[in-house]
Amino acid sequence: MTATNTRRPGRGWLLRLVLTFSFAQGAVSMARPAVSYRALALGADERAVGVITAVYALLPLLVAVPLGRRTDQGRCAPLLVAGVALISGGCALSGLAGSLPAMAAWSGVMGLGHLCFVIGAQSIVARRSAPEDRDRNFGHFTIGASLGQLIGPVAAGLVISEHDGRMAPTSATALLVSGAVAAVSYASLWRLEQRARTVPSGAPAPAAGPPVPVRGILRTRGVPSGIFMSLAVLSATDVLTAYLPVIGEDRAIAPTTIGLLLSLRAAATIACRLVMTPMIRWLGRTALMAASCASAGVLCGGLVLPVPVWALAAMLLALGFCLGVGQPLSMTTVVQAAPERARSTALALRLTGNRLGQVAAPAGAGLLAGVAGTAAPFALLGGLLVASAVMAARTGRGRGGGTAGRGSSWFSRRRPRRRIRRCRHHTRPPRPERRCSGATGRGPCRCAPCRRGP
Repeated sequence: MTATNTRRPGRGWLLRLVLTFSFAQGAVSMARPAVSYRALALGADERAVGVITAVYALLPLLVAVPLGRRTDQGRCAPLLVAGVALISGGCALSGLAGSLPAMAAWSGVMGLGHLCFVIGAQSIVARRSAPEDRDRNFGHFTIGASLGQLIGPVAAGLVISEHDGRMAPTSATALLVSGAVAAVSYASLWRLEQRARTVPSGAPAPAAGPPVPVRGILRTRGVPSGIFMSLAVLSATDVLTAYLPVIGEDRAIAPTTIGLLLSLRAAATIACRLVMTPMIRWLGRTALMAASCASAGVLCGGLVLPVPVWALAAMLLALGFCLGVGQPLSMTTVVQAAPERARSTALALRLTGNRLGQVAAPAGAGLLAGVAGTAAPFALLGGLLVASAVMAARTGRGRGGGTAGRGSSWFSRRRPRRRIRRCRHHTRPPRPERRCSGATGRGPCRCAPCRRGP
């Protein structure tokens, strides 16, 4: 008896993967603001902070597609082990670095480790999830990222202190602690992937054949919009994490408060992903993606306003809820649109888009911040999010709503009814799928209108 169509596999692997992702993402989320604060302590300005933030994504940008090809042809678990090692080492060595170039280099190592981990983890979810469970499983998987983003900035804010010139040593301590947190991920890296690749109930058998060209994957309907949405959402999250401390410095907001604000955004993202399945049933996937990205764009642009801390907290709460939709639904969109034998490569292309956004957005944010002030990057991110909403809506129209079998979309268009000519032998018009039956129901009608068809 084969493993296919026997019984639905358990979800213990998903729980362990979420726990592992929580520790790994928590370490990265703790290290990112710590890197910004340490760079400021070493004499960096807004442009230098943007460059260091961009280096985090530069090396992963070059190796994402080869790693995806390798994962399509083999196992995913080794990438998790290598990713945790690189994250832990990059965080710890960033804390020991004493110059801005060294910090940028170790920040790139940390980004490479995060890329390896995410490619392996997303490929495991795609392989072990039935088609009807992908929205839910990807949503639960990204809860691990949100948990890390919730705890990491708070921990960084509690460790880092700007009083009495202690920002440099305390930011280094935060980076060393984040390296230790990443190493804890090894505790749940067991039996996440079966050696014998099985097909879950309801999923099609894997197709064999030559590798699908990258150009062919990118031309598949749904893949470009999923990649661009993920790019916009992650760029917003990344620049928000890196530049909210800079805004806090300008507005005299303490690092502890900045950490709490970032964690509030992450908590709202967790709440969004917990209720995402009912929202998909209510609105449809396309409408939910478009509405959430458009709302996030408006809120992200509103962060430039000189509002009090409580209003900033309310805006970040709403922004976090809206940003919680883009990542899991973009994963599902890309996985369902891509060919079976190229799903890991498609996910790697999505991550390449993410890293491209993480390279271009912080660098552009640094240039804008140097010219127009620290509020300008958030206006740029608002425009990106609104553009991704428009692209998702247009793709949904072309695909008939893009709801993937759950709920109806506001953007789905009803197929117009064909005009049917009445037959003089009958009192009712013939059905378009069966044409017209005879007067006694024993054969097709032979009149001229029925022979011509509707």
